[in-house]
Amino acid sequence: MTPEPQATPADRARWKRYLADERAEAAVYRELAARRHGEEREILLALAAAEGRHEAHWLRLLDGDETGIPRADVRTRMLGGLARRFGSIFVLALAQRAESRSPYASDPDATAAMAADERIHGEVVRGLAARGRRRLAGTFRAAVFGANDGLVSNLALVLGIGATGVPAPVVLFTGIAGLLAGALSMGAGEYVSVRSQRELLEASAPDPGARDALGDLDLDANELALVYRARGMAQQDAVEQAALVLARVQAAERVQAPTDAIGAVEHDDEAVGTGMSAAISSFLFFASGALIPVLPWILGMSGLAAIVTATVLVSIALLLTGATVGLLSGASPLRRALRQLGIGLGAAAVTYVLGLAFGTTIG
Repeated sequence: MTPEPQATPADRARWKRYLADERAEAAVYRELAARRHGEEREILLALAAAEGRHEAHWLRLLDGDETGIPRADVRTRMLGGLARRFGSIFVLALAQRAESRSPYASDPDATAAMAADERIHGEVVRGLAARGRRRLAGTFRAAVFGANDGLVSNLALVLGIGATGVPAPVVLFTGIAGLLAGALSMGAGEYVSVRSQRELLEASAPDPGARDALGDLDLDANELALVYRARGMAQQDAVEQAALVLARVQAAERVQAPTDAIGAVEHDDEAVGTGMSAAISSFLFFASGALIPVLPWILGMSGLAAIVTATVLVSIALLLTGATVGLLSGASPLRRALRQLGIGLGAAAVTYVLGLAFGTTIG
């Protein structure tokens, strides 16, 4: 197929840019697939094949002319580099955002099927990213919240104490005490929280021994329907489901699993995490976050210079943790980073002002 007669140099340049981006995106999905297995690998390879179809479309419009094909855009090249090195949830989260920004819906030279593909690709990548988020959720939540709490609480503590005018060693030992106390408290609290959540989920699981009673149930009364209704099923649906299960039991068919018969409450243990892993992550990340505000005093600084240095260091760390949360959530990293920075510095500013007022009062 030859290029349309009305194609301008600007059109051809745009097609070549699209062609480069499609090739780069297909490479990203193949890199990710190389580090996955099973169903996820097949899905990623199917996405790469779809990008290959889009590439063929632009190549047809160009009549096979590949001269002067530009490099893919910076975002896509960055995704490829991350995929080769890490193949992680971060890449999928970035790919999710990239798919949602496709220009095909408003481009007259892209087919409706291509625009629809890109919209659906965004949902496919969202689903793959969601799997990774569930696997990370318990430990990652403890890590991010622990680091953020350590940064904000200890910065507020040392700024508040430092503003009173006490000697630098007092600020240093106060910061170290805040680090240890906060890390131990966070670790213990996270362990209790996650263990309690898992125990509540386990308490909602059906009794495996209840299956043994199915064969003796009264078919007319059918108490099993009450179980399904208690789990949230509509009355008629519960009656039909119970009748089906009992019919299988009466026909001596094997019931697949106790939860299939009784109707378990669905929950994902991976999303909850384990108490010990969450506690360790929370302790370590709180301690590492809380250490940053104390560094200037550890290095021998004091007074306003130490306060300013601590604030700058914590600001950088808050921007990084906020951007990380933004990446994983598929939201704008910059917006999340600035939100984290504003909240953290706002809390520290309040304690600093209170410390100044207190220092003036006692002085």
